[in-house]
Amino acid sequence: MLEIIKAGGWLMAPIILCSIISLTIIIERAWSLQRKKVVPGDLGAQVQDWASRHELDRRHLEQLREGSVLGRVLGAGLVNRHRSRHLIKEAIEDTGRHVVHELERFLNTLGTIAGISPLLGLLGTVIGMIKVFSSIMVHGVGDANQLAGGISEALITTAAGLTVAIPSFFFYRYYKGKVEAYVVSMEEQAINLIEAIERGNVAQLRSGVPGG
Repeated sequence: MLEIIKAGGWLMAPIILCSIISLTIIIERAWSLQRKKVVPGDLGAQVQDWASRHELDRRHLEQLREGSVLGRVLGAGLVNRHRSRHLIKEAIEDTGRHVVHELERFLNTLGTIAGISPLLGLLGTVIGMIKVFSSIMVHGVGDANQLAGGISEALITTAAGLTVAIPSFFFYRYYKGKVEAYVVSMEEQAINLIEAIERGNVAQLRSGVPGG
């Protein structure tokens, strides 16, 4: 393996660096984008249970916001539940923008690596072919070792660039799709929460019971 890396020339260094960064991002995003960390399935039921028991106090809201990404979004709405629908929606949207930015963290870098890795490989190919033709000009076509060295460098860098780019692009698209699905799910939960809060506020006004 070391001999192959050496044969690929100096462009193997940035390609290897891209592969390390890409692998790190893929592992980190796999850990951070787990469903239980973003949109736990039982969170809506838990919030409803707290509301039915009148336990939406500061301690429970902090627990909600610290538990998951969706919890932060719902928590922003519940903190402002005694305000107007417009203000509740605005608070949820502001928090939503922040959490979406966090969910997409490093994905642009992963996409950039998927784009530049083949270009680095192509650059290695061009440099390798330049060496081949330079060798032909100096030594003619009789020196097979010189020709083989340039062709080898060209092929190795191309293969290395594609080896990094293909999985990087795959996981970039995979995580992008996953984030989009999470965002749709959080929007649905947030809309349901806003409607539930509005119904609760209307019921309290009709009954003359102050919000707790």
